[in-house]
Amino acid sequence: MSGRVETTKETSSMGSLPTQDNVTEQHKRKKVINVVYIITALDITWMFLQFSVTPYLARKLGFNTLWFGYLQTTVGVIQLLGGPMFGRFADIFGARAALSLACSSTVVFFLLLAIAENPAMLFIHKLPTIFMHTITASQMVVTDLSEPEKRADALSKLGLCFGIGMIAGSTLGGHLNTRFGETFTACVGAVGSAFSLLLVLKYIPKTTKSQASTTNKDGENKSKSVFNVGEITRLLKFPGVKRTFVVKIVAGLPSGIFQVMFSVIALDFFKLKPEQNGYLMAYFGIASMVIQGGVVGRLTARYSENSLLLLSIAVSSFVGLAQAYMQDVFQFCLTVVPMMFSLSVFNVITDSMLTKSVPSSDTGTMMGLCASVQSLLRTVGPTVGGFMYVNYGISSIGLIQFVVNIAVFVHLLQRHLRMAAEHQE
Repeated sequence: MSGRVETTKETSSMGSLPTQDNVTEQHKRKKVINVVYIITALDITWMFLQFSVTPYLARKLGFNTLWFGYLQTTVGVIQLLGGPMFGRFADIFGARAALSLACSSTVVFFLLLAIAENPAMLFIHKLPTIFMHTITASQMVVTDLSEPEKRADALSKLGLCFGIGMIAGSTLGGHLNTRFGETFTACVGAVGSAFSLLLVLKYIPKTTKSQASTTNKDGENKSKSVFNVGEITRLLKFPGVKRTFVVKIVAGLPSGIFQVMFSVIALDFFKLKPEQNGYLMAYFGIASMVIQGGVVGRLTARYSENSLLLLSIAVSSFVGLAQAYMQDVFQFCLTVVPMMFSLSVFNVITDSMLTKSVPSSDTGTMMGLCASVQSLLRTVGPTVGGFMYVNYGISSIGLIQFVVNIAVFVHLLQRHLRMAAEHQE
């Protein structure tokens, strides 16, 4: 923790001296962060382009709901294994190498999707996802280059990029798939990912760690392997990290199940065509953009992270209750805004709390662990969600979300009130 404190003090003292060097350095940091936002928006665009291909291609190849769940579970397992290692890779080799690896893997991913003509190839094309962690690398860069007190706001802007990419990718993917087919759409994704790679190579510096952090950890990192599990899991020993991780997993699991099952729900329950599904995902994106760009930053500036965490979990519980009783796509659209609000605030706040709990030299590894939580949700989500959907219907998923989030909310509220009472004494 001392490295982070020293870096913070150093940054603080630098901020108080408006020298030409400091102004230039701040300008460079801002430029890198802006480029990272662009790369993130493009990466999300290509991913949602893929979401307009895979469910329909899987249906053509004979996949039913359960087998599509197995396909999604495969991605979750692969990324669960790759997330922490990728984060460690980013800490050791720097931002440029990490983003280059992620973008290159995405190119291979789309090329394999373009030639997928049987069920086996549809599973094989998921293998490159072990390194497809562009968002993780982007979060690390933004965390490294932003001030701690502005970190939640900076991370929320990545969510704004997510909304932009969701709109562009869903709309473009729906139109391309409808008019030109799955293969052409996948090739567009490959070309787009190659362009993202060029942006990384041209504009992203080799490392975004502070000089003090690099000096303290350079020799240590070089002597340790990317696959050092002990070096990764030691971050869980920092104060508050393990508790936040448990909350992130338990409260995030029910909503994660709904997210990974949504493509099946849109296809089977709402009976949406590819183009209609694209419009619905674009609506998600608009809601996400408004919330991430105009709401989350203002909330983090006015309210504590603990209060916002409680708010997001409470909203999520009632979203689950509403989704349990929805009957058509219009009713679902009414739940989208509170759903995107709870997801946005929950993910931004937990990520901010976790990165503030570890040294700045380990932010990449921590973001990798955060990504592994999402991958864990995607691992168990499709199998559990597929079983619940087939046997108990869509309402069971919403009711589970309501019950679990209410329980987590009550537990955190009691703890918050107890700590406030102890502080007053």
